[in-house]
Amino acid sequence: MSSTHSSNSRLTLRCQHSPTIGQLSSSKAEVQDSAPSRAKRSLGQNFLVDHNIQRKIVDALGASDMDEVLEIGPGKGALTRHLAGTVRRLTLVELDDILAANLQERFAEHSDIRVLHADVLDVDLGGLFDDLGDVLVIGNIPYNITTPIIFRLLQRPRPRDVVLMVQAEVAERMTAAVGTKGYGALSVGIRTVARVQRLFKVGRGAFRPVPKVESALVRITPRLPEPLCPEEEVRVRKLVRATFQWRRKQLRKILRDHPSLSLDVGRVDAILEDLGIPPEVRPENLTPESFVALSEALG
Repeated sequence: MSSTHSSNSRLTLRCQHSPTIGQLSSSKAEVQDSAPSRAKRSLGQNFLVDHNIQRKIVDALGASDMDEVLEIGPGKGALTRHLAGTVRRLTLVELDDILAANLQERFAEHSDIRVLHADVLDVDLGGLFDDLGDVLVIGNIPYNITTPIIFRLLQRPRPRDVVLMVQAEVAERMTAAVGTKGYGALSVGIRTVARVQRLFKVGRGAFRPVPKVESALVRITPRLPEPLCPEEEVRVRKLVRATFQWRRKQLRKILRDHPSLSLDVGRVDAILEDLGIPPEVRPENLTPESFVALSEALG
């Protein structure tokens, strides 16, 4: 859970120019992994120290030497060292100024690596790459800003594939079945534009300092071709956000009374009947496809 976000962050681009490309030796990597650096609680830092888990995460990304990769929150370089020299280009976004400087120094011999000292939520990802649609994203991200990072990555243009370490409870919500307690705005918001898969759990002991929660690795793959036009995406997000704010109320009442919707009840009844959606249904019982259909009908 390395740092990527702060309200007062700045963006600094540090690019490597040495012609030498190669992986760090395992001994140097181990020294760097164990190098003293106090985790900053304000930045949600927990460093991944289990080398087997590091390798499993990188393997899950499946990047080749032809791929361009964005790593969010590289921290001490636990995942970076497995990626360095194995992909066409690697971009690291790290908020912590000390860690960003250490990464710059550590990977100075790699002309295929660039380090950005930045808040990932402030970075123009579309402008950072020639084609974001070809980019793979990986990260052990701060759990306190998981949802903003995910939805930032799902803004257009979107990367080709995303592999992230998240809190296990969040992974459950992302993949929750319709009608279950965990199913909500996060589940629907992701699945209207992407496929999501929970890959494996990671125990607390894989991190230093040891976090209070379990973790899980997830894969998010944006759908192609784009299932919705940009305007439809905005309407669907608005509808999903509003309905789940009142998730225990019946859909008809939400559409009629929610201040961001306030729809005519006669029109609501006609649309629900036309779509075959019971007016007394609650948001947690609507599929992502039903939300899209309802949004389109409401216009």
